[in-house]
Amino acid sequence: MKAYYPSIILFLLLLLASISAAFAQTELLAVSGTVHEQGTRLALPGVSVSIQGTNTGTQTDGDGKFALKARLKYPFVLVFNALGHEPVVLPINRANQPLDIVLEPKEILTGEVVVSASRVEESRLKSPVAIEKLDIRAIKETPAPSFYDALENVKGVQMLTSSLTFKVPNTRGFNIPNNFRFMQLVDGVDMQAATLGVPLGNAIGPTELDIASVEITPGAASALYGMNAINGLANLTTKSPFTYQGLSVYQKLGVNHVDGIDRHPSALTETSIRWAQAVGASGRWAYKVNLDYLRGTDWLANTQTDQNPQGLSTSNPGFSELSGAYNPAADLWNRYGDDTNSSLTVTIPYQSKNQAFTITRTGYYEKDLVNPIVRNIKADASLHYKLTDQLELSYGYRFGLMDGVFQRGNKIQLNGVTVQNHKLELKGRDFVVRAYTLLENTGSSYNLNPLALNLDLQNGSNAVWGAKFRTALQNQLAGGAALPQAMAAARQAADAGRAEPGTQAFTDLKNKITSLNNWDSGVNVPGAPIPGGAALTQRSRTYHTEGLWNLGQRVKFVDLLVGADARVYQIIPDGNNFVDFSRPLAERSQPGGDYVYYQKFGAFGQATKLLLADKLKLTASLRVDYNPEFTAKVNPRLAAVYTLAEKHNFRASYQNGWRFPSLFEALSFVNNGNVRRVGGLARVNEGLNYLQNSYTRASIDQFNAAVNAYVAANSGSTAAQAAVLPQNRALLQVANLPTEQPEQINAFEVGYRSVLLGNKLAIDADAYFNVYSGFLAQVEVSVPKDANGNQVAVGTDAAAVAALRANRDARQDRYRVYTNSRQAYRSYGSTLGLTYNFYQKFTLAGNVNFNALSANSQTDVFVTGFNTPKWATNLSFGNREIIRNFGFNVNWRWQDSFYWESPLANGQVPAYQTIDAQVNLRVPTLKSTIKLGGTNLFDRRYFQYAAGPTIGALYYASVTFDATVLH
Repeated sequence: MKAYYPSIILFLLLLLASISAAFAQTELLAVSGTVHEQGTRLALPGVSVSIQGTNTGTQTDGDGKFALKARLKYPFVLVFNALGHEPVVLPINRANQPLDIVLEPKEILTGEVVVSASRVEESRLKSPVAIEKLDIRAIKETPAPSFYDALENVKGVQMLTSSLTFKVPNTRGFNIPNNFRFMQLVDGVDMQAATLGVPLGNAIGPTELDIASVEITPGAASALYGMNAINGLANLTTKSPFTYQGLSVYQKLGVNHVDGIDRHPSALTETSIRWAQAVGASGRWAYKVNLDYLRGTDWLANTQTDQNPQGLSTSNPGFSELSGAYNPAADLWNRYGDDTNSSLTVTIPYQSKNQAFTITRTGYYEKDLVNPIVRNIKADASLHYKLTDQLELSYGYRFGLMDGVFQRGNKIQLNGVTVQNHKLELKGRDFVVRAYTLLENTGSSYNLNPLALNLDLQNGSNAVWGAKFRTALQNQLAGGAALPQAMAAARQAADAGRAEPGTQAFTDLKNKITSLNNWDSGVNVPGAPIPGGAALTQRSRTYHTEGLWNLGQRVKFVDLLVGADARVYQIIPDGNNFVDFSRPLAERSQPGGDYVYYQKFGAFGQATKLLLADKLKLTASLRVDYNPEFTAKVNPRLAAVYTLAEKHNFRASYQNGWRFPSLFEALSFVNNGNVRRVGGLARVNEGLNYLQNSYTRASIDQFNAAVNAYVAANSGSTAAQAAVLPQNRALLQVANLPTEQPEQINAFEVGYRSVLLGNKLAIDADAYFNVYSGFLAQVEVSVPKDANGNQVAVGTDAAAVAALRANRDARQDRYRVYTNSRQAYRSYGSTLGLTYNFYQKFTLAGNVNFNALSANSQTDVFVTGFNTPKWATNLSFGNREIIRNFGFNVNWRWQDSFYWESPLANGQVPAYQTIDAQVNLRVPTLKSTIKLGGTNLFDRRYFQYAAGPTIGALYYASVTFDATVLH
């Protein structure tokens, strides 16, 4: 050990010498001054003042003054950053104090840089396609309660609100609450929950304190991003811990249900914390931590529109006394278990004839099946290391837990859904390589429709319940009751003993059913096990890796960008939603089995060339995607931007895009309400034959209407029914569904963007035309069977007998199948956005959006569900600082009425308008901002889609403490 003493002493002497040398070269320097705004000469509080290349910084106080001390040597560089102002970089070569710094205000952001449109940094003015951006300044000034809510006011964006915790944006039509066609990225990570099939950008994405910017690319982005991006892309970027360092705290308190109609007035709270710091003398290490917790009382869907009114053939035509008074076959939007798939036929003597009446089970309202209280917990942490000044390695972990309600083929109550994300990324000046995994677990979620069905079935099977109804109806009519009153009394008699909401028996039964992962409907006798459940038990893992390389200067004649990615979905079979298809058909509904895999691989290249003295920018890209289930698909994009007189930028683009079916569209296998929802791949159809040996549900309804009308006109005799079958058999339409294939879009777009009048007026306009081929949607079909349960061939007399309503449960296997359209669908539209800084800091901004779908001469096997208002508009007026440290913003939104089509609900969505507003006060001495605001200020209740929640006013107050220093 003594031999090491000289070495240790020598090491200590060298260390002391180096420290002394370091201090000899630096000294404790102090720099101070004041920051003013150009033009107004007002002092600017809250300006970030940092020393370039170090972790040292401060902020200006309420009088715009700052003082900074650090051990430095001349020269060094100070960087001044303030929201809404051009940054100032000031070299300090000698003691020259106090400093007087002037920042130039940016009323309209003329130099915005965007990334999403071309996957490289470029001026938004010269982007080859339409792109919208919300930066930190826009997010802070929005009258929306969160940055994600603010997307609804962005030009071209249609937002669907399923819950307080769950919102889904879309652009350019064909909207659904679980949007397969619109991609959401958070720092490069696709936020699509694999088996749920929903984008969770606001559920596990950035917090209010950590969001740096949001870019929206309306329209097809498949050529650069691959599957799931044919309708558009939202790219959410968070703050770097190297750039934004320090502590931030956010607290929001709000109230909704202020009118007390759906629920009592309820508190909404959200708390968020962000901490980021660079560590080490070199400043090469940095980390950040975010935590956010939101809790509130959810909006309620309680619109009782009847989808089965008296005029439809699926109800009871010919009985005018029931019309408008009581429909025994009512199928209400927000009531479950009463849908026409569960309808019954009861035949009784009435008006000297044997009359057949269609009735449905009573069902349960959504308000009695869902949980009113919802939570959203978001947490993330990341560690970053700069290997060199231009090479950064990082690891990030993100966790999200959410409750809420969302709509797929049915309503799903989300309880404790968790998604975890691990990401490893290496980023250089001209390349990025990342790999990530998403782990999804649906927790204790459940489906409302099988819950309602199985609740009702505990009070007797359909046959038992129908017999009670028939007997009571006959007795009521014999006693002289009118038909509507007799129907109501018969229902009450048949429902005797049913579990009623609000009772302990209902709660206990509901808890049992929602704990069982088996949606097959059954009947129970007292004390016996419950055969049917409603639990949504889905687990999946997504593995993704990608690389992007900007060859830049390496290729002389063009700017070249290349990239590649690979994705593997791993589904853990639950025996109910997803199954192991290698098992025999009879064993598929058992939980467990081999993992199911669904894969996708892609690569692309993009070349950009400037011509005509840099006035013309040409971009061409080509992407190839491959999924082992299908043949390889090619996605090209061509775009041109021409700048005229330095101010006027014209653009045009063409793009072909493919979308591989999502997991649910391809591989689902769920029995729900006596209808099995299935994917369209050949391996799912094997042994079931719904693709080639089935009738469409629509034609079966037409067939039964014709048969019932003939039978009713001929005294309801069995002979009459037999006589009419052959002559009406032609009404039955054989489905002949193709094996599922990818969906394709050909997208054309032109646009114009400019900033005029001395950078006070911004103009952005675009128009698009899309052609969808092989459009994917659902069609309901039935496979006919004989009395022994064996399939019979469509087109035969036996198949026609099986198609009769009276034989539906025993002689039909019913499926809702994802399949491709037989026709092309053409949509078109245009948007115009204007922003005008007309006086000092007063800004008026607005946009108008038009979207339409061309009608086809022939109908398809399913409804396409364009689900988009033809016209929508936003108008905002504000001043970020009308007086010192005090600003406001008001936004008016209107959209017109449109017809909504989906597997769950169809109907008209009325036009609505809302006014949102906020005022904010900055308190620089406390490094805080107080914000008071409200959405739908005048509480004009509205819903955004059929069977969706009714949205009322939300009033809120928030306080943000931000001690972040920019570096």
